[in-house]
Amino acid sequence: MVVQRYGRRGGALAVAAALMAGGCSGAEDAKPGGDPTRTVRGASEVLTRAGTSKASTSMEMAAGGTRVTIRGEGGYDFRRRTGSLQVVLPKDAAGASEHRPITELLAPGALYMKNRGAGVPADKWVRVDTTTLDDGNLITGGATDPAAAAELLRGAQRVTYVGEVDLAGVKVSHYRGVADIGVAARAASPQVRGALAAAAKGFAKDTVPFDAYLDAEGRLRKVRHQFSFANQGRTVAVASTTLLYGFGTPVDVRLPQRKDIYAGKIDV
Repeated sequence: MVVQRYGRRGGALAVAAALMAGGCSGAEDAKPGGDPTRTVRGASEVLTRAGTSKASTSMEMAAGGTRVTIRGEGGYDFRRRTGSLQVVLPKDAAGASEHRPITELLAPGALYMKNRGAGVPADKWVRVDTTTLDDGNLITGGATDPAAAAELLRGAQRVTYVGEVDLAGVKVSHYRGVADIGVAARAASPQVRGALAAAAKGFAKDTVPFDAYLDAEGRLRKVRHQFSFANQGRTVAVASTTLLYGFGTPVDVRLPQRKDIYAGKIDV
């Protein structure tokens, strides 16, 4: 995959980049004047009530003077905690001018990838247990799972209201703070808790700076997290942005059957 971080804390962090060999919040609280911390922490529950949405993702990675951006498009069901994204690598990131989009299916505790490359047959899927990833799939797939991105805000601290801005024609309230991964993991829904608990153990820092944008109904429209981790003596900075829109759009995710999942060795 785009970024591969298999192994647990205490083992070697394999970071392979094909590109770089808490309570519920109501709508009234989303308006300026409400408790900003409570508002942001409740964003994931508001999304669950909203049901589904379209999603766009962007992940910017910088290390050693190299900077790349990976983009994704798809949809997510916040009730079932399932989604589908088409993730596109930048040109030359995989050693060629063009690379087929990677299809990613997101499910509780699992990430499925097709067109994975690295020796995986084109008609096979790769399944990764996200609870065994050092980052809980916050960055491994090249796109942060939208549910994980929202539930990470359950650990929001030192939140301030920045102001009202226009986001694609929608008035949203901008909040800024840091998210404590451990606190978020303990408060997370059962479907996401395992992945966030893994991330709480795997990242060097316990807190993640964020900017969150909520509409008048309290729905998370945009969130940007700034992650950083150490890899072979270098600090890798990752800025992950998730945009949510088109609420109510049907999202149909069909997970692959066992016979369609690749069981061989994955080349890094």
